[in-house]
Amino acid sequence: MKPQGNDEALGQVATARGRAARELDRAARAAASAERHERLASADPDADGRQFHAQVADTHRRTAACHRSSAALHAAFADRTSAWVRGKGSRPRFMTGVADALGTDSAAITLVDSAQNQLAVAVSDQPALAAQDLEYVLGEGPCRDAAHERCPVHSAGEDIERRWPGYGPALTSLGITSVLAVPLESKAGCFGALAVFEPRAGLLGSTDLAEVTAALTRIVLLGPDADPELYGSTDHRDTVQQAAGVLSVRVGCGIDDALALIKARAFADETTTAAIARRILNGDPYL
Repeated sequence: MKPQGNDEALGQVATARGRAARELDRAARAAASAERHERLASADPDADGRQFHAQVADTHRRTAACHRSSAALHAAFADRTSAWVRGKGSRPRFMTGVADALGTDSAAITLVDSAQNQLAVAVSDQPALAAQDLEYVLGEGPCRDAAHERCPVHSAGEDIERRWPGYGPALTSLGITSVLAVPLESKAGCFGALAVFEPRAGLLGSTDLAEVTAALTRIVLLGPDADPELYGSTDHRDTVQQAAGVLSVRVGCGIDDALALIKARAFADETTTAAIARRILNGDPYL
């Protein structure tokens, strides 16, 4: 028996392949522009002219690489989803391809507002989801720091627990011993962070990380074919906020206090805030 949701999945495959094809076309056009400016640079007798054309060519080269990276992420998602429809493996998440591109199993994106409140997350697997929920519950962690400080954050070994007294021990209890987070920025400012768990040596500062981050910020999340939902795998915190409103009425406290209660219960029960929120909305009287 084939998995349920085939029609939706096949639609996502078609969409992803279409996006990949368009990204490859954009990459080819950017590469052609780079070649043209490289020729102009080599032929220009004026030093300032050569420098100008060389700089433009470099910009087009980086743009082409960004489009190729985006194409590869969409194609990887399409391939995995197509395999799932044929009964192979579990239903994939878009972030699984991001993790693969970075040479790890676990990666996550956190989207934040101007006050650094976590609005939504997208993850590659359960460990990444657990790690992001810990940040949400405890109010500290690598994505929060990377987005706030607008610079990469890397921590490993005992430094994790020293840097984040609450989050650190909880993270290492998941078996995660190293984490790298980089900000996701646009011209309007920083709107989130990408976290990589158990990153390979040398990932920070690598071309792979730069190209994947650029593809996510410039194209996947904000570009012409942007899909902030990442094919339906983005988890919003709306349900938690709704549950906080219900709980505040039920127990007679403020929204912030109700949200704190949800987070505390999730931490105590070693579950997600979304799970606690669903129980509240379903009328669980014990919260």
